[in-house]
Amino acid sequence: MHDRRRLLQAILLVALLATAIAASAIPARSTYGAQVSVDEPQYLMTALSLGNDLNLDIDDEIAGGEYLDFHEVPLNTQTINLRPDGQRISPHDPLLPAILALPMRLGGWQAARATLSVLAGLLAGATLWLAVVRLGVAVRTATWVVGALSAAPPLVSYGSQVYPEVPAALAMVLAVGAVLGSPSRRSLLLFTLATTALCWLSVKYVPTTLVLVLLGLRRLVRTNHRAAALGVATALTALGIVYLTVHQRVYGGWTVYAAGDHFVASEFQVIGTNPDLWGRSRRLLGLLVDRSFGLAPWTPAWLTLSGFLAAFVRRRPDGWDLLALPFAAGWATATWVALTMHGWWWPGRQLVVVLPLAIVLIAHGVDRARATLAPVVAGSLVGTGAWLWLAVEASTRRRTIVVDFEETAWPIYRLLRHTFPDVRGSTGAMLWAGAWGVLVVALAVWGWRSVGRDQDARGSEGADADVPPLDLNSGGAIR
Repeated sequence: MHDRRRLLQAILLVALLATAIAASAIPARSTYGAQVSVDEPQYLMTALSLGNDLNLDIDDEIAGGEYLDFHEVPLNTQTINLRPDGQRISPHDPLLPAILALPMRLGGWQAARATLSVLAGLLAGATLWLAVVRLGVAVRTATWVVGALSAAPPLVSYGSQVYPEVPAALAMVLAVGAVLGSPSRRSLLLFTLATTALCWLSVKYVPTTLVLVLLGLRRLVRTNHRAAALGVATALTALGIVYLTVHQRVYGGWTVYAAGDHFVASEFQVIGTNPDLWGRSRRLLGLLVDRSFGLAPWTPAWLTLSGFLAAFVRRRPDGWDLLALPFAAGWATATWVALTMHGWWWPGRQLVVVLPLAIVLIAHGVDRARATLAPVVAGSLVGTGAWLWLAVEASTRRRTIVVDFEETAWPIYRLLRHTFPDVRGSTGAMLWAGAWGVLVVALAVWGWRSVGRDQDARGSEGADADVPPLDLNSGGAIR
């Protein structure tokens, strides 16, 4: 009971911390002349329509100027008339607006942003639970690592911006946690609902979700739960048919993009007319170290990712594939499928859905190399400071979250940014990016070899032989 209480206290602590840091940016402006920008007003107008009219048609919201409370300047409607009577449906999947419908009805855009801040806190708590209960990370280590990285960009950034990233990340964590536990009706139902929710939050999560579903089914089969695997597969197939049918009837295509004015020729133009996959490959590194839209310039703790990922893959604790492979799928989607990584949003948006899985594997590595705890926490605090600084700037109209965030006066970013490469730059910039690539690979090699030394010191059974995955329901102790 004492151990369970410690875990619950830690979950509450990191949840409250993430919620508070995220909520600090509720008053922040996304751009000049608008409280929110680009896709955000689309989600809010659909939430208004669901809350007031119980439908997805935002034509009357546009005609009535109901967006003026959060978007004072003329609006890019993004939609086409789906019927002669002028029906317009936003080309964005409807689950996020459904989540925000009641808050929007009761408290407007401020309540919608506050709801996302609460979800950011729930995500932090769920991530800590996954690390401790399913991966066997010590409560103290998990509290420091999960708390620090959950209170830093980009996870905390999307705790106030109106995008589906944080709800999707929460669904991802819940799905992984469900399938890693002992199969039960509740866990299988949670896995089914969470993976389905990912698709209804955005079609861009489908590739990563598919990888997670296949791995989950394989785990059930390998643990002799074939009937459960068949039941989950059947339910997901039926829900998939419902998903496609609804999109055909409501949006006029296989995806929501069929209702968008930018994709009149083809809804699949959302990934680009002639995608340059080789050119996009630079994002493999750029998503981490690009001076503007990379993770590390804002939160340097993410520089440790390659080392901890390599160590995690070599250790292969129980369930390692359910974290590492969906994470890799998410990174690959952001690299080759997404239209751009340098978008009209805060950096790291395309990765948020899988970053909690990365936090868990980092916590797992720190738990086995305690000397790395201080650098990870310190590097995360730099990111928290950057976000709080910018939140104040954007709330006082000296800066905005989207348009000119790079011009922030935050001294550490101004000091560090020129040491990172611009992956859109010249040949010289790409050579500098290559140097950073060597460092990232070197960290991965260090992580891989450090596990080899650990195994040599502890015996052939491996570093995790005495640290089994934990399940509170089975009476496992929490360290």
